[in-house]
Amino acid sequence: MSNSSCITQFLLLAFADTRELQLLTFWLFLGIYLAALLGNGLIITAIACDHHLHTPMYFFLLNLSLLDLGSISTTVPKAMASCLWDTRAISYTGCAAQVLLFFFCAAAEFYLLTVMAYDRYVAICKPLHYGTLLGSRACVHMAVVAWGSGFLNALLHTANTFSLPLCHGNAVAHFFCEIPQILKLSCSNAYLREVWLTVASICLAFGCFVLIVVSYVQIFRAVLRIPSEQGRHKAFSTCLPHLAVLSLVISTSFFAYLKSPSISSPSLDLVVSFLYSVVPPAVNPLIYSMRNQDLKNAVWKSMTAWFSIALNCLSSANHS
Repeated sequence: MSNSSCITQFLLLAFADTRELQLLTFWLFLGIYLAALLGNGLIITAIACDHHLHTPMYFFLLNLSLLDLGSISTTVPKAMASCLWDTRAISYTGCAAQVLLFFFCAAAEFYLLTVMAYDRYVAICKPLHYGTLLGSRACVHMAVVAWGSGFLNALLHTANTFSLPLCHGNAVAHFFCEIPQILKLSCSNAYLREVWLTVASICLAFGCFVLIVVSYVQIFRAVLRIPSEQGRHKAFSTCLPHLAVLSLVISTSFFAYLKSPSISSPSLDLVVSFLYSVVPPAVNPLIYSMRNQDLKNAVWKSMTAWFSIALNCLSSANHS
């Protein structure tokens, strides 16, 4: 293909070649997707409906769950459809939309995790100023900045990537469309236009990473000065879920993009892309609810309410 104007669709990398493995992959994706929908949906409902959880920490957690739902809904349904109907094709517009939405959710989530680190820093290191520094208006502003920055970043990268001429076919070495894979199809040296945007994004991400590290250094210093063991345990318990989620996101992403080309292979790339794009949105609700009794109580109340509504609907249907 001489240029991108000839390309009307892309071909994604298949997870399996045989029909049996394709169906097995479909059921695996379906189970993970339903688990992510249920877990994140319960957290969103619980936080929205329980006024005891209307605090900055849970407000940011609600935003994180929304981004997780957006992220996994961008990649998994298409992968499920590909496995079920044995097709690799995705339209040019669909590929661009997938790149935009996945990059937006990933970038906004990382910015939001930075904000959540600041929230834990203020809560533990400056508790007397918590209500002032993290009032409702300030929380909304920080969430808007995280979402807006993620969207602007994704829009610039997507527009620039899909304006490049593509000279190396239309086969994407991934199970979903992503910027590095599209750049591999671009003409020689044409991808250099994307380099400056990438450098700017890396600098911004590194700045966020430094803020997170500095925040947690201050948090650990403050926690270790707490005289009672119970107080230290309580302070650590509010930070551990955030640290676990952060470690999962950063470790899988870093391994995916910074691994040596010598160990790269289609099968390994497929597994790694699955780890950083599908696993975190499904696992995050479990991580956050595992050690949080308030959240577990709110989730249980939401499940009980949903179950009661379903019983009432069934009862009304039977009577009618």
